[in-house]
Amino acid sequence: MSDEPGRRRKAKALPRETLTARRERAAVILDQLRALYGEARTELDYRTPFELLIAVILSAQATDVSVNKASPALFSAYPDAAALAEADPEDVMPLISSIGLFRSKARNIVATARALVQEHDGQVPSSREELMKLPGVGRKTANVVLGVLYGVPAIAVDTHVGRLARRLGFSRHDNPDKVEQDLMKTFPEEEWVFAHHALILHGRRVCKARRPDCPGCTIRDWCPSRDRFT
Repeated sequence: MSDEPGRRRKAKALPRETLTARRERAAVILDQLRALYGEARTELDYRTPFELLIAVILSAQATDVSVNKASPALFSAYPDAAALAEADPEDVMPLISSIGLFRSKARNIVATARALVQEHDGQVPSSREELMKLPGVGRKTANVVLGVLYGVPAIAVDTHVGRLARRLGFSRHDNPDKVEQDLMKTFPEEEWVFAHHALILHGRRVCKARRPDCPGCTIRDWCPSRDRFT
């Protein structure tokens, strides 16, 4: 889905700026986002590392709201990796049928639970390499888990982070891995986790894909795209 409203004029390329200038502008934007969102964190509901991992897998191409609605029944039936590892994916599917791609996700979370039991004593690994070996876990999911559970500096690039990175002039890329690299150069390492969550919240609440609220945006003065949607 395109980030931009269908009726607006074709956007001109954003002006280039030095890395130093971009970092200075990013620091101001981050201060504004912190004032707006405080200590932003994931909006996925979870009680254990296992629940967070499964919730993040389920959230791919789905909303956190839909995952939060489905997860209580799922975790009531399968409260830990050992329980889910014994499940038949066909029995899991009805519990998450309200979530997009629920059939493939049911197979992935059962396979992931089995891998956790067989290879990690039922625990969620703390390294990106081991996380990305799990079924249904890509770099974005691994980065979320690392940042939220273990405080490892990481920026997970989902559709909101990617969209804001481009609109704010922090990246010119569509590829999430390249966007991640650009954001890692832009923000200090100790701010990566917060920046990830804050950009997501701002993308959901203000800088939406089709109808960004530029007049009501607290960071519009530092956004090179502010005149593109009015």
